[in-house]
Amino acid sequence: MAEWVTLAELKNELKLDGADAGERPGDDERLTRALAAARTFVERIHRGRYNFADVEVSLLPAPTADIKLGTMMLARRLNHRRNSPDGLVSMGELGSARVASFDPDIDRLLRLGRHARPVVG
Repeated sequence: MAEWVTLAELKNELKLDGADAGERPGDDERLTRALAAARTFVERIHRGRYNFADVEVSLLPAPTADIKLGTMMLARRLNHRRNSPDGLVSMGELGSARVASFDPDIDRLLRLGRHARPVVG
């Protein structure tokens, strides 16, 4: 299956595409896992709406810019979420804060939750 959002695009979005970006060993593997999970999720949610496989004879449109950006934002969120497995993030002297379970911008871009298209039947 064709990759409609690539690791290179995600790394560019995260500003990890330069030689001095400070990448650590394992970054590519971890980002690849997060991106694969985000892509799989979006493909499952929007099955039948977009031509994710880049089939030439398909009548479905290619994934739009908002779907691609939302997928990259979701992959970034999944990658950063590993730092807070209990849902809390440490803020040093200020204590800790709860990590929100959703991101309204991602929901809007990917048409999830209250931003989802109405379904009949």
